[in-house]
Amino acid sequence: MRNPPVYRRDRWVARFAIFSLDIFHRVTVQLRIMRNRSVTYSSEATFNALADPTRRAVLDLLRRGSQPAGRIAQEFPISRPAISKHLRLLRRAHLVQERREGRLRVYQLNPQPLRAVDNWLEQYRTFWTQNLANLKAFVEAEYEKETAGEKTPSPSFGPAKPHRPRVKKSDQ
Repeated sequence: MRNPPVYRRDRWVARFAIFSLDIFHRVTVQLRIMRNRSVTYSSEATFNALADPTRRAVLDLLRRGSQPAGRIAQEFPISRPAISKHLRLLRRAHLVQERREGRLRVYQLNPQPLRAVDNWLEQYRTFWTQNLANLKAFVEAEYEKETAGEKTPSPSFGPAKPHRPRVKKSDQ
């Protein structure tokens, strides 16, 4: 039996497996398999959401507690539809959670994806802490060498010449 063909339609990835169930009857069955992208958590989506300063400001605002979309929109000089788009992107990245209270949509911060980002950043914090400590030790050692060298004059520079004020020709 040969490998089933793979077809791509529009922007969605769809796989169709065409195979024969019975050699004598030649019945063809199509199977369509699609990925549900909203189920899987993506760190890429989290970083894309955190890249925008407005979305980071929304997250800072939600650190104080749950707030309705209208109150969040009042805090920014941009339009409500623009804030709705930012909130939708934050919701898709699972950084905020939405619940309905009557006519209001109330948003609250979801810290779980931020913990994943913090865990990823931890290895870089360790790296930079070690390298900056090494740099500090190197600079301090070089400074000690320079200050120790200033106490004993170096013969390569020679004696310093005294400064004599310049006299103008008109004064003579």
